[in-house]
Amino acid sequence: MKIQFPIAALFAAMIVSAPLLAQEPVVAAPDVDALFHSKDKKLDRNKQAAYHIEKDLLEANHWDEADKWLTAQYLQHNPNVKSGRAGVVAYFSATRKPTPVPEHLGAKVAFVTAEGDYVTVATVAERKDAQGQPYTTTWFDTWRFVNGKADEHWDCALKGR
Repeated sequence: MKIQFPIAALFAAMIVSAPLLAQEPVVAAPDVDALFHSKDKKLDRNKQAAYHIEKDLLEANHWDEADKWLTAQYLQHNPNVKSGRAGVVAYFSATRKPTPVPEHLGAKVAFVTAEGDYVTVATVAERKDAQGQPYTTTWFDTWRFVNGKADEHWDCALKGR
């Protein structure tokens, strides 16, 4: 009985302090633009298309140029956005105004991976916990490319958010 209380107290202390030790911060790569290049021609083309989707479409909201980077049948796995280029354009154009396209991508990109027809871009997501304390996590976008245009997209969006 005497041993059970100290073990229970130690276990409780570990649970209470676990959030303090739970994470290393997610940080952006020092040269984000360099992440979007590859020596392999196909991977470079796909990474460059992902770069322009991030910079020209998602960041600067030039959805009038979506046909340069997205196929007409663009399959969307985000539960809030309809499939098809027209559905994606309608979704983002409804709430965002175009801004000048920046010279360099402003998103805080942690890493970019490319394999075959797929490119994944991981960006730093800055959030606040239930107590209002800031923390970072990672947002992922993955595209499947066909002839240099995104034909399918996945992300970690939740319905209604």
